[in-house]
Amino acid sequence: MRPSLQLKISQQLSMTPQLQLAIRLLQLSTLELQQEIQTALENNPLLEIADQYDEVNIEKIELNENVDTREALDSREIPDDIPLDASLDDIYTAGTPSGTHSDYRNDELPVYQGETHETLYDYLKWQLDLTPFSDIDRAIAVSIIDAINDRGYLTVSLDEILEEQGNDEIELEEVETVLKRIWHFDPIGVGARTLQECLSIQIQYLTPPTFVKQIIDNYLDLLAVRDYRTLKKMLNATDEQLKESIDFIQHLQPYPGDSVNTTSPDYVIPDVLVRKMDRRWVVDLNNDTMPTLRINQQYAAMEKIASQSDSQYIKSHLQDANWFIKSIENRNETLLKVSQFIVEHQQEFFEHGAEYMKPMILSDVATAIDMHESTISRVTTQKYLQCPTGIFELKFFFSSHVNTESGGEASSTAIRALIKKYISTEDSKKPLSDSKLVSMLEKQGIIIARRTVAKYRESLSIPPSSQRKQL
Repeated sequence: MRPSLQLKISQQLSMTPQLQLAIRLLQLSTLELQQEIQTALENNPLLEIADQYDEVNIEKIELNENVDTREALDSREIPDDIPLDASLDDIYTAGTPSGTHSDYRNDELPVYQGETHETLYDYLKWQLDLTPFSDIDRAIAVSIIDAINDRGYLTVSLDEILEEQGNDEIELEEVETVLKRIWHFDPIGVGARTLQECLSIQIQYLTPPTFVKQIIDNYLDLLAVRDYRTLKKMLNATDEQLKESIDFIQHLQPYPGDSVNTTSPDYVIPDVLVRKMDRRWVVDLNNDTMPTLRINQQYAAMEKIASQSDSQYIKSHLQDANWFIKSIENRNETLLKVSQFIVEHQQEFFEHGAEYMKPMILSDVATAIDMHESTISRVTTQKYLQCPTGIFELKFFFSSHVNTESGGEASSTAIRALIKKYISTEDSKKPLSDSKLVSMLEKQGIIIARRTVAKYRESLSIPPSSQRKQL
């Protein structure tokens, strides 16, 4: 074979930087997009936030000898009669205004003092520092606290803690004594080694019903499997006495560490708002979450009078700013189109609840608004919709379907809502089995297998009927 040159014509789709930017902005959540906008504002001088505030005319306030700090700050003026030996800090301070509560009860801008989210370990160490211990006992207590997991249980044996001290004069009884003192730290029962030990510690501070201590000490296994008949026989108790004791135990804290707030809450900002207008549900973008961007005309006008290098710099950043603004506008338009279709398709859901959810998949939306499924997937990920019922991720409205006797389709979300409704109204003494739920759904015309009902029930974190049975 001889080497040869051949000319071939073909078409190839390339991802331009502008297209990559549009795709990336499309899949960002609201908080991520806010960070992206802030980064763009810092890096591109031709991009700025449109000023939405009008100038405020501040009337001159006549100040007397008794100058009020709040009025002086509002007037933006410094009095002429400041004593010569006074400093600016004596007249104006950046801290919280001092005064009585009644002076500032109508303050429209309350001072935010912040929040503290500490771990269980930090909380226990703080209590340890406030508790009188000898040096040896304090070292033992530190080792015990180090071995307590996030749920509040001791994860090592006392022998290991004793060995860790490296002191032959310390005995096991001293380690047990320190552990018992830690048991009574807040939350009560922290440092327990077993569930039985944890519950026993907690009831020491309470007045439990007659059979609570016996159940905790001897019959927790029967309570776990809800064998109430055997439990009642072993205790020789009446139904009322047993129910009272079980209710008391269920209000105890099996995991003391869970009561300590160790994580900051996750806040959700809705991207679209749904409201009812003229008997129809309509959708609007939540414009309050995003600033309005524009081109800085003063810098843009300097392109014609600047040097060649500066002109090229301004031209490049001007193009980037235009593409960035256009990409955000395209993102908003796509989000609005998808949200409008979802709301229009799920009118019954917004009117009557989850039981009336219709089945819908990505291809349904893609076909309706003439976009690719991947675009729909990106624009519905980490985007939230707020309506009178609550806040939902747009992905929530997509669900598979189950066939009905009439040849139609029922949404899996609607079936879950029905299962939850049936179980919430069941007789606690005779809870509904999965087979019974299948029969009830068949009466609604829904054809479904028992294993599918079990899967939906588990997705709702609802235990099986054997574990829902009560006295």
